[in-house]
Amino acid sequence: MKHRYLPMTEQDQREMLEQIGVDSVNDLFEDIPEQVRFKGDYRIKEAKSETELVKELTKMAAKNADLKSHTSFLGAGVYDHYMPIIVDHVLSRSEFYTAYTPYQPEISQGELQAIFEFQTMICELTGMDVANSSMYDGGTALAEAAMLSAGQTRRKKVLVSSTVHPESRDVLRSYAKGQYIEVVEIPHTDGVTDVEELKKLMSDEIAAVIVQYPNFFGRVEELKAIEEVAHGEKAMFVVSSNPLALGALTPPGELGADIVIGDAQPFGIPSAFGGPHCGYFAVNKKLMRKVPGRLVGQTVDEDGIRGFVLTLQAREQHIRRDKATSNICSNQALNALAASVAMTALGKQGVKEMAIQNIQKAHYAKEALKAKGFLVAFEGPSFNEFVVKVNRPVKDINQKLLEKDMIGGYDLGLMDDSLTQHMLVAVTELRSKDEIDAFAAELGDCHE
Repeated sequence: MKHRYLPMTEQDQREMLEQIGVDSVNDLFEDIPEQVRFKGDYRIKEAKSETELVKELTKMAAKNADLKSHTSFLGAGVYDHYMPIIVDHVLSRSEFYTAYTPYQPEISQGELQAIFEFQTMICELTGMDVANSSMYDGGTALAEAAMLSAGQTRRKKVLVSSTVHPESRDVLRSYAKGQYIEVVEIPHTDGVTDVEELKKLMSDEIAAVIVQYPNFFGRVEELKAIEEVAHGEKAMFVVSSNPLALGALTPPGELGADIVIGDAQPFGIPSAFGGPHCGYFAVNKKLMRKVPGRLVGQTVDEDGIRGFVLTLQAREQHIRRDKATSNICSNQALNALAASVAMTALGKQGVKEMAIQNIQKAHYAKEALKAKGFLVAFEGPSFNEFVVKVNRPVKDINQKLLEKDMIGGYDLGLMDDSLTQHMLVAVTELRSKDEIDAFAAELGDCHE
């Protein structure tokens, strides 16, 4: 990548030092005692010319197994999806990628409208009444939903399904520790939340029941059955959901969810190295004044012209700290814009077709692996992921697949010893029949 700027010159440095009234850079460090200052040489390479450096970094980057050079069957929360080319074009407009936050609505109408459209589309997908302008990622959104639930119900215990993404559960525990909230996991049976065990755990102390839809194993949870148990004890029902899957599945809002959260990464946000992403947070109308982060509302000015403003602020920057619902004071505006552009480009029908392709292609891959003699664990309705049992360490199999320019599935033994030699395979709309057949053949060779 060529950077479109020039480094600071010695003249620039002299002028800046003169402006702030010091003679040298060392003068800026006068407050640091001489005896603790580092005097040696840093253990780094000697500086190279721009041409030499670009060559070295290009050679290093070429060692990476990326989604352009390799066929990926890795998901587990970060997916290889179609990104309409227009996404990067819109994001590259300077008024979007240089904007920090739309505090001044009179000069930020474009960004505010983009966020408003994001909120609107998230509401349509989830079946909820109100959505915020985004959060850092899906894990953060899940933890914030639990905190909201505890505050709303004035209860100090939350139940989270063991089929929720393990990293999201870790984030939840971190949040809960500071708020003195107890987190209890609901066991799963055949890869879905065990409703009978949930019933045993329910009491009038429970603030929320949290599930994922589709869950970490790709299975589709029976939301209605779980909702009835949660609301039977007046607990909040929180659903973490892949927004793309909602193009084909019944929205959680129509199945009684109080809060729907998740990550918008499937829409126009690249995998990168696991981030940054864009969490979303949607609620029913009675909770709209409890939503963390920020919301954009639509209004009219004194001339009756449509406009957009930040509204219903419940964060600590705008109200008394002890009244704030969250300490998160920002959002992923640029990634929310990417998701908005992607959803707009796809349209309702496009999102539905894309979701259905994920279901169909994952089903085809599942049947292809069965034909090779593999056991598919947790059989039942699923979206674009499923679990396959293998007869050797997943790490070894994935290394063999890399040699064939394939990125294998997630090693479930990393998060659960009982799932050692189990691989979570993701198949999105981008995988062709030939790629799936080749993956099944290579996995079959490793299996023998």
